[in-house]
Amino acid sequence: MSASRGRRRAPEVCHITAAQMADVDDAMTRVLGVDLLQMMENAGRHLAHLARRRFLGGAPAGRRVVVLAGAGGNGGGALVAARRLYAWGACVRILLSAPPEALSPAARRQLDIAVRFGVPLAGTAAGATSPDLIVDGLIGYGLVGVPRGAAADLIRWANGQGAPILSLDVPSGLDATSGAAGEPTIRASATVTLALPKTGLRAAGARPVVGELYLGDIGVPPGVYRAMGLCEPVVLAGEDLVRIA
Repeated sequence: MSASRGRRRAPEVCHITAAQMADVDDAMTRVLGVDLLQMMENAGRHLAHLARRRFLGGAPAGRRVVVLAGAGGNGGGALVAARRLYAWGACVRILLSAPPEALSPAARRQLDIAVRFGVPLAGTAAGATSPDLIVDGLIGYGLVGVPRGAAADLIRWANGQGAPILSLDVPSGLDATSGAAGEPTIRASATVTLALPKTGLRAAGARPVVGELYLGDIGVPPGVYRAMGLCEPVVLAGEDLVRIA
């Protein structure tokens, strides 16, 4: 994994809109037959590895991590990270923005697995104070409008903790295409975006909420990008998680 903080020039990659990313996901699942759970595993693995190396000093045992998980695919990836960090000895607590029964089938499956591993599912944020790290998997590129309800409450809670926040794909509340930051929006210390970075992540006003930007490989073959007229993320040929900004 490349997580250099030096002056080496960031690799050039093209960016895609939320609609284009939805087409990539559709090609992977409907056309190529890649299970959504497989892509969640890849996403969550990258998230957990960056959490361990960048924010937990390579030694997650005993460190307090709160994982915020939404009802969709973004939440499913975060739940994979929760399980992996827990297996490495971190004191992980999961906070959901929706009741378990309201999660998508794939996210619910990931929650079930995490619970079987023994990861605690917290009822409210009240019992999850003073974390060493917050993992944000509340809302992904499918955001419509601004965060509301429990998701908005958890975003405000996270921003008020003073702990570093690691977001999956886009900080929750940020429009993946335009880069508009709604009220509220996660103020991430770092973001792991997937497949290709989203256009909103390079918007002028987005950098303060995106933090360090990493690109993670979820196994999309070059032919999918070529068929859509998109450039291939050749930076992933050497590493499967690369810092790009």
